[in-house]
Formats: sequence, C-alpha cells, structure tokens
Amino acid sequence: MNTKEIKMQSFGQLLDILDELRVKCPWDRKQTNESLRTNTIEETYELCEAIINDEIPEIKKELGDVLLHVIFYAKIAEEKGQFDIGDVCNSLCDKLIFRHPHVFGTEKADTAGQVETNWEQIKLKEKGGNKTVLEGVPSSLPSMVKAHRIQDKARNAGFDWEQKEDVWEKVQEEFHELKTEIGVMDKDKMENEFGDLFFSLINAARLYKIDPDNALERTNQKFIRRFNYMEQKAKEQGQSLKEMKLKEMEALWQEAKDSN
Repeated sequence: MNTKEIKMQSFGQLLDILDELRVKCPWDRKQTNESLRTNTIEETYELCEAIINDEIPEIKKELGDVLLHVIFYAKIAEEKGQFDIGDVCNSLCDKLIFRHPHVFGTEKADTAGQVETNWEQIKLKEKGGNKTVLEGVPSSLPSMVKAHRIQDKARNAGFDWEQKEDVWEKVQEEFHELKTEIGVMDKDKMENEFGDLFFSLINAARLYKIDPDNALERTNQKFIRRFNYMEQKAKEQGQSLKEMKLKEMEALWQEAKDSN
C-alpha cells in the first residue's frame, strides 16, 4: 500500500489534472452543478453495483469516478468564491471530531450500538445541524432506503419495538388490511395499504439486521439469471417463451432454480 505522502501526491495530481481540464477541455469547462447532478447519481449507483458484486477492480474504478465528482463540485464552488476542496475536507474533519466524542473527547461508548444511540442527539446539538430527528433524511432518497433511514433514526430516538419478534404481528396486520382493500378494489386505499405493508417489512428487515435494498437486489439478480436460463433453453428447443404454455415455462423455471 502507498504511504500517506504518496497518497497526498496522487490527490494533488488529481486536483492539478482537473484544473487543467477545466481550462482546456470544452466539455469539462461548461459543466455546472446542475449538469453534473444526474451523472453523480449514475456513478453512485455504478459504485453500489460493484460493491454488491464484490468486484474489487470495479469498486476501485467507480470510487475514482465518484471522487472526480466530489472535487468537480468543489472546483466549481472555488471558481465562484464559495469554498474549495480544502474547506470540504476541513468541514468533514470538524464534523467527524465533533460526532466522535468517545474517540476525540471524554465520552464513553464501548459498542457500535452505544455510538448509534448517541449519534442523533449529537447531530441535534450541532451548529447548523438537524432541528428534528427526521430532518436529516434526504427527501430525494429512493423510497426503500428512505424508509430504512427513517426507522433507524426513530430507533435512535428510542421509538422502537421492545422485542423484535413483535414486528411480525404488525406485518400480518398490514397484510390483512391490504387484502381487505383489494377485496373492495379501491385503488387509492390499496396503494396506501401496500405502502404500509412495505414499510412494516422494511422495519422487520432492520430489526433482523437485513439490508432490504441489498436483499431485493439479490432477488432481482437471481430472477434475471433464472429467466435468462429459461429463455436460452426455450431457444435451444426452437421456441420462444411466448409460444410456450405456462406449465412448460414452470418446468424450465424449476430447472433454472436447480441449476443456480
């Protein structure tokens, strides 16, 4: 691994390269916060995909792409006289020190759970920080991730199930309420109850230390593998899936399940 000095040289070279691109490259020169935003989201998702697949070379590559966006936003701000990458680093350092009094101060926290319990209260005390417990949940987060963060923050404030097993009663309650609305076929109420059921399932995932987004993505990938298997087997038989009967497709699906 590189020494701290070499790492700092590499970071300095990256800043120099971006400075030059900002002047000499027509594309880089015209970029703004608004034009970069969508690409930033895309790069973040690509990093997440590499992490899920545990592809180390891809993780390194995608981390670089995300880092480029970080310094790009800082460069744009520097040109406007607002702040620079040094200010970003200093602000982050100050926040990390303030939020870890058990490391840099006199507070005690011997477990990760104790750290998490103190976390929200510390952020409420921060200058310019959150005024309410849930204020720190970005409104733009994907709904599933947002639900998990909302529940996690509520837990840190002491609002949680006393026994995690009790959550299953809530799941069953929401499921039955959904079935009732489906029987009436009131679309608005059905959607509302579906949301409640999702929220309670995500709550259960949190209580059992399961990341619901990762869990769903694993199922997505599993379905893709099995469906691709079915499609390939159908082609080998000179058919398309649309031409096959459901019973035939179910047989291929079982083969796919047995194979992976």
